[in-house]
Amino acid sequence: MARTESHGQDRRGSARKDDVIQVRAMASTKALLNRAAAMRGQKLSEFMLESARREAENTLLDQRSFFLDDEHHAAFLAMLDAPSAPSEKLRELMRRKPAWDR
Repeated sequence: MARTESHGQDRRGSARKDDVIQVRAMASTKALLNRAAAMRGQKLSEFMLESARREAENTLLDQRSFFLDDEHHAAFLAMLDAPSAPSEKLRELMRRKPAWDR
């Protein structure tokens, strides 16, 4: 299968796997991962990489950082300290019984 070296991809467009990650684990952990991978019909390495990648993406998405100058920071804090009054639609929603209590 020929590869296009400039893009690190083969002709089918899949990225080359040219980096290695080594992990040591307890036998019980490896057995658990093997069982889970087998349930999904995956190789252990595929399962581990997919799971680790998903968790890494979630971790990064959970981090929200934003930076404000002094003026905008003061305005932001003022909005937090003085939230707007609830609308009638919100009041109606809060008065409704939840589905599990009906």
